[in-house]
Amino acid sequence: MESYRQYMESFQSVSDPIIDDMENYASEHHVPIMDRLGIDTFISLLRIQQPKRILEIGSAIGYSAIRIADRLPEATIVTIERDAERYKKAVEYIIQKEFQERIFIIEADALELTSNEHLEVEFDALFIDAAKGQYKRFFEKYAPFVKTGGIIYCDNMFMHGAVLIEDAKLPKRNRTMIRNLKEFTKWILLNPEYETSLLPVGDGILIAVKK
Repeated sequence: MESYRQYMESFQSVSDPIIDDMENYASEHHVPIMDRLGIDTFISLLRIQQPKRILEIGSAIGYSAIRIADRLPEATIVTIERDAERYKKAVEYIIQKEFQERIFIIEADALELTSNEHLEVEFDALFIDAAKGQYKRFFEKYAPFVKTGGIIYCDNMFMHGAVLIEDAKLPKRNRTMIRNLKEFTKWILLNPEYETSLLPVGDGILIAVKK
């Protein structure tokens, strides 16, 4: 499987120096961002859907929002980040790319945010890529912002293979998070209000279409 992944990644190239700098910064500072195969697949799905308004939970340094804005020129993105340092770095990159009119970043804990002017309309797509153990809470809080027929995407559904490991064999600090992620996966796959698929791409991407 890994050889196929390397083969596919060998055809990918991002020539934008700002994107390259973001990837290097993320690697050096241990900031979790989507890998190129995962983000390219995700963007391809978005290009099929053609959403005009996207809500993202978990900006980090703005990597996915900027990559999306690059490839979907008609889309606007509202993204939420609670970490102050990552928020500031994301703002820097958004300004460098001159995307201030299309990417609106909110510094807040998404689970504690009660209101914001950018959340007063419905979204075509919701992208959840924050604390994995809180996915169900993020989903329940922000799914109502997605219009009927809209799509909710969740990244890191496999947690680098941790979901395949028995609970007792996981590091204690990760057990609750992985258990919550598994419970969320089962819950959404069986939820009759959504048409849901789990794709084995990148670190696992979940797609839930709101009926």
